[in-house]
Amino acid sequence: MNRDASPFRPGRWPLALRVPVLVSLLMIAAAAVLSHGVLQRLSRDQERHLGELSAAYLDGLATALQPAAIRRDVWETFDALDRAQGRYTALHPGVAMLVLPDGSILASSEPRRFVLGTALPEGLATRSAEAAGRGAPVMDEATARATLGRDLAEGGMGLGRIVAEVDIAPLLAERAAVRRTLLLANGALTLLFAILGFVLVRRLLQPLEILRAQVAAGGETGRVKPLPAAAIARAGPEFAALFGAWNRTAAAIGEREAMAARLAEEERYAQLGKLASGMAHEVNNPLGGLLTAVDTIATHGDDQQVREASVAFLRRGLDDIRNVVRASLVTYKGRPGDGPLHREDLDDLRVLVRHEVERRGLHLQWENALSAESPADRTLTRQIVLNLLLNACAASPDGATVRVVAITGPDGGVVIDVSDEGPGLPAPALALLADPEASPPEGGGLGLWIAVRLAHRLGGRISLCAAAQGTRIRLEVPGVGRVAGPREALAHVA
Repeated sequence: MNRDASPFRPGRWPLALRVPVLVSLLMIAAAAVLSHGVLQRLSRDQERHLGELSAAYLDGLATALQPAAIRRDVWETFDALDRAQGRYTALHPGVAMLVLPDGSILASSEPRRFVLGTALPEGLATRSAEAAGRGAPVMDEATARATLGRDLAEGGMGLGRIVAEVDIAPLLAERAAVRRTLLLANGALTLLFAILGFVLVRRLLQPLEILRAQVAAGGETGRVKPLPAAAIARAGPEFAALFGAWNRTAAAIGEREAMAARLAEEERYAQLGKLASGMAHEVNNPLGGLLTAVDTIATHGDDQQVREASVAFLRRGLDDIRNVVRASLVTYKGRPGDGPLHREDLDDLRVLVRHEVERRGLHLQWENALSAESPADRTLTRQIVLNLLLNACAASPDGATVRVVAITGPDGGVVIDVSDEGPGLPAPALALLADPEASPPEGGGLGLWIAVRLAHRLGGRISLCAAAQGTRIRLEVPGVGRVAGPREALAHVA
């Protein structure tokens, strides 16, 4: 079966169908973007409200539990936890407990599940520590639970930590309901507009159908016929002008057919003559020199220097003739990574990370003091900096500052510092900086691994610099650095 004639190919569909389908696809795309924005805003609002309720809940518990925590009074702690369970029904609190600094449970609202004196489960301990550190609940949609944590202290001495779990199933159900509503509403509107679009486009294209039938008839008979006056009178002003132009064209085509046939024959001979004369001219140009070289070899062939020079001349001349006969065009196409680095090439990265910066509420400080042009590799240097910048954004907490400082190195290369306010590099990342040829890390971290390998291929290096807060990574690329291996593969991976 001919694939081009398949009815399932959009190019074979009539215009009355393609236009509504295209409009439907655009509506689906717009609806998807808007729905994503609505769901994201709903999620942020839910998390903010949950955080506010959780803060009020933990404030009340902290006030009630602090005296009991100082005295390590189990019954008073249990009484405070039990009373708090019925006062915050809007939060849907589950279990709540007070954990001592040594990790043991002093009291719990569910003593059978969390036995007094035992250690807090590792997973719950990790989530509560994270919640206490960030001052916001840690949500787990898989279990429909959110973990709360608040550290208690008196006079600079830690008394323990309040750990609680709340039920977020109503929040998730609300998100699912909003998602279903959006899907149904967008689907119904898309279907309605697609049907209306099909009807309207089909009606608008009726004059074109008349013109198409006339063109098809002319293709079968070989003659172009004018449209009747009744068809022109029924058409709108735009199509009436089109039909009038068609009739004038039909009248002119008959007069030009004979002339076109004669001109085509003459043009064919003229083009053939131009091609032959051009080929003869291009081939004849080096022939005189080639014959001279042959005569020189015949006369002075015993002289090695003359013979070698003449043979080289012959080879070049024959190459020219071969290129003309083959009519080949050799075009050099630069590969990714070729070309110097300009200042604006680095500034482009601000646009590439703008979405991530705005999504996380980060502050990007950009100081580009590079010279107008650096001999450092353009594409690979940009890829390295982009990977480092994305890693810095991912490592920084919401609202933190990410800073990029770029200067020209002493040898004309570039020196670029990327700083964040994150918790610092993990051990596998530090190992990558020490060994550029190390294997990629397990469980992620490919961005830094690729950046280190690309810098190594360019003859540069990535190092960790001292920072008062967070992490500062420095990229140094020499101006004369060259890629030591196949860089296309690395460039595509990055």
